[in-house]
Amino acid sequence: MEKFRVGVLGGTGMVGQRFIQILENHPWFEVKEIAASARSAGKTYGEAVEGRWKLDGEVPSSVKDIVIRDINDIKGVTDNVDFVLSAVNMPKEEIRKIEEAYAKTETPVVSNNSAHRWTPDVPMIIPEINPEHAKVIEYQKKRLGTQRGFIAVKPNCSIQSYTPALAAWKQFEPYEVVATTYQAISGAGKTFKDWPEMVGNVIPYISGEEEKSEKEPLRIFGHIEDGVIVPATSPVITCQCIRIPVLYGHTAAVFVKFRKNPTKDELVAALRSFSGVPQELHLPSAPEHFIQYLEEDDRPQITKDVYYENGMGVSIGRLREDTVYDWKFVGLSHNTLRGAAGGAVECAELLTAQNYIQHK
Repeated sequence: MEKFRVGVLGGTGMVGQRFIQILENHPWFEVKEIAASARSAGKTYGEAVEGRWKLDGEVPSSVKDIVIRDINDIKGVTDNVDFVLSAVNMPKEEIRKIEEAYAKTETPVVSNNSAHRWTPDVPMIIPEINPEHAKVIEYQKKRLGTQRGFIAVKPNCSIQSYTPALAAWKQFEPYEVVATTYQAISGAGKTFKDWPEMVGNVIPYISGEEEKSEKEPLRIFGHIEDGVIVPATSPVITCQCIRIPVLYGHTAAVFVKFRKNPTKDELVAALRSFSGVPQELHLPSAPEHFIQYLEEDDRPQITKDVYYENGMGVSIGRLREDTVYDWKFVGLSHNTLRGAAGGAVECAELLTAQNYIQHK
């Protein structure tokens, strides 16, 4: 199979670095272009990230000598790629404009950014949950005036630790959810070296995060109508988001009310059997088992469970009846793999399998 040529926008930041790392030996995709700010443009990738590489392991040798382009050199990037992955760090309005500009060159954009998550004809996809939302791309292409260029996005990293459970339990009709997320510092693109004041600290505020956590699952659970995604109205979700001193892994403590009356055995069975199109298609990044349920009282734990299924699976535990709500549980997901770069790569794989991404 001839590999698809990929450009990584915002390739020097933490999520961009994770894209580069994930794609090092990818069976379908190969990095051909990297774009970043004017500060990095003209340097080789190895030079640009020297002293700034935030991940375990070395900078992949296959990209060290790629000369970084200015993010605004849209023609230079798109002439040499089939699609781009976007992790640019810019104001939202600028991200919206530049991602649309890339799409209008007939280059699909799969974005980790939040800028287009509420653009009505842009699908926001967790591939195991709402792959059918890709169909809205045909309407988006008409608006953009493109044949093959479009934008697709993945949702916020923290919702991955509880939204999959709600999806698995759809048959039991969850209608009210209270969630508190305990979020790793890498979710802010930081390490402890960058952010020493987080050592031994908890910050009970993450800008914009609570609104995303309450609203984005409803868009994922929504449907296409008249060429746009119409969000679901249920379950109603309220959320608090707290930054904690761990490097990777977003944990969620969640309370749920159901219209039906499921037993614990039914809820656990629904989690363990839940799978989707990525598993049917054996997409390269797809976990074999999307959700694991852990019986131990002290699980899931970040140190033991965050890399479940190479960081692409979701861990659920401590499911028990509640005195105010019906049930409560704890969820865990890897925020830069399932929650960010890995989720976007899996989304690109899905869109490739669905023929939305093609060779130019």
